[in-house]
Amino acid sequence: MNNFWYYFYNLILVIKFRIALACLSLFNSKIRTALKERKLLFEELSANIENLDKSKKNIWFHSSSVGEFEQAKPIIERLKESEDYNIIVSFLSPSGFHSAKRYQFADVITYLPFDSRKNIELFLSIVKPIVFIIMRYDFWPNTIWGSHKRNIPIFLVDATMKSNSKRKLPLVKKFHDHLFNHFTKILTISDIDKNRFLKFGLTDEKVITVGDTRYDRVFSKSQNALTKKILDDRIIKGKKVLVAGSTWREDEEVLFPAILKLHKHVDNLLTIVVPHEPTIPTIEQIEYELKDDVSVIRFSLLNQYTNEQIIIIDSIGILITLYASADFAFVGGGFKSNIHNVLEPAVYGIPVIFGPKHSNSQEAESLINVGGGFEVQNKKQLYKLLRKITLDDNFRIKSGNAAKNFVQSNIGATEKIFSSLQVYLERE
Repeated sequence: MNNFWYYFYNLILVIKFRIALACLSLFNSKIRTALKERKLLFEELSANIENLDKSKKNIWFHSSSVGEFEQAKPIIERLKESEDYNIIVSFLSPSGFHSAKRYQFADVITYLPFDSRKNIELFLSIVKPIVFIIMRYDFWPNTIWGSHKRNIPIFLVDATMKSNSKRKLPLVKKFHDHLFNHFTKILTISDIDKNRFLKFGLTDEKVITVGDTRYDRVFSKSQNALTKKILDDRIIKGKKVLVAGSTWREDEEVLFPAILKLHKHVDNLLTIVVPHEPTIPTIEQIEYELKDDVSVIRFSLLNQYTNEQIIIIDSIGILITLYASADFAFVGGGFKSNIHNVLEPAVYGIPVIFGPKHSNSQEAESLINVGGGFEVQNKKQLYKLLRKITLDDNFRIKSGNAAKNFVQSNIGATEKIFSSLQVYLERE
């Protein structure tokens, strides 16, 4: 049966996937870019590996894109506390590949090659990792089989398994029963995920609940953000500050009527709007919608601040630092398709509000359960909640403490993962 899955994948699925990629690249610029930038993958990889310190062992991390790589960073930085390792990082997507170039703890950054047997054999012969760590879900059969054949320990980290995962479908499940057994360890974020993986014929020794490194990462980022000064004290002193982060048009259609009404009744309210895509047309559209009812200023013009009620952020990369100045937060995406990161405001101990589309975020559901997060369905609900949070200090502080305690109680996954890795890192 093992040979069946190997030949089924390589003689049927790999060929079909190649054809599909070629066709999709005609219409999808992201795929086209990824294929183009892979053309010199092995030449560039060989040169970069050759320049590494040969006295150090190579550890290979793979992430699909930016979000998964964020979860890898606490582990990488824990490993880098020792000077014994070179960190090689691979990506599936161009966004992850290019964003990682600014990351100081990665020694080599590369694309993952197309998942053919020949490509993976060449990749592994160049990299020679002592451990292979995959973040969350982006595992490829030939990559797994090739690593296992070379006796490279394979870890699936921050692993999750949805209740409705297509991996549970009858024929697909049999394939994954076989594939998952090639992993050395599967480290899940919760016992629920662990129990779902165990149904693939795995053992308790192989599947271990360790938690989610996202909590460690957001805590680390928050501590760094607290050392920075984004908003002058004269702007926020004596005010209730609402930060609306990563908002889309669909969020703003609900948010803006609620905050405009709130500003009429709360004199010391300051709202900071952080659009997900702060392009000039987006900023101008927001200004047009708000300026007749409230005073508005752009972040880039704050040196001219004269007590405006709403600040529109027209730059990127400062959201988590802005949350540090907030008394409560609205997180965007919940009225579009998928909610953005609710942990970034929660870590500061403030109530977190979001729309109904948050099935992509277990943390959002958990925040609701502990009383630190709130789902709203429409602008009327949002206004009532914002008014209560603004005017009821006890409610706001209690909710904020619940959010903070939730985040802090989930910190520590990185050390558990490091402990699981140690025995394999010390092997010759």
